[in-house]
Amino acid sequence: MTSPATQQQAAAARRDLPLDAEGFLISPELWNRGMARFIAKLDGVWPLTPDHWSIIYYLREHRLTYGSLPPMSQICRTHGLDRHAVQRLFGSCREAWRIAGLPHPGEEALAYMV
Repeated sequence: MTSPATQQQAAAARRDLPLDAEGFLISPELWNRGMARFIAKLDGVWPLTPDHWSIIYYLREHRLTYGSLPPMSQICRTHGLDRHAVQRLFGSCREAWRIAGLPHPGEEALAYMV
């Protein structure tokens, strides 16, 4: 459990990032690896391993190329990971999307990001 002081520091750090009210990056072009590491640390997804980075870059490439969220099973198959790898590595699809620095995917897509 984190202390109230640590929680306050994390909340202040989030306010300094260009995030919307739900924690998604407003402008994906502002994203960089340092920002991904920062968000991951704040959210307790640390350290970022090569498997994390391959998923992060795949999400970014797919979103920026096709404008949509790829099926998580596709991500896992493409990277030779078990079908629960995204949840195991990130805790949720939503968290992987956030760390990848992608904008709010829309309410319908959020409903599937469990």
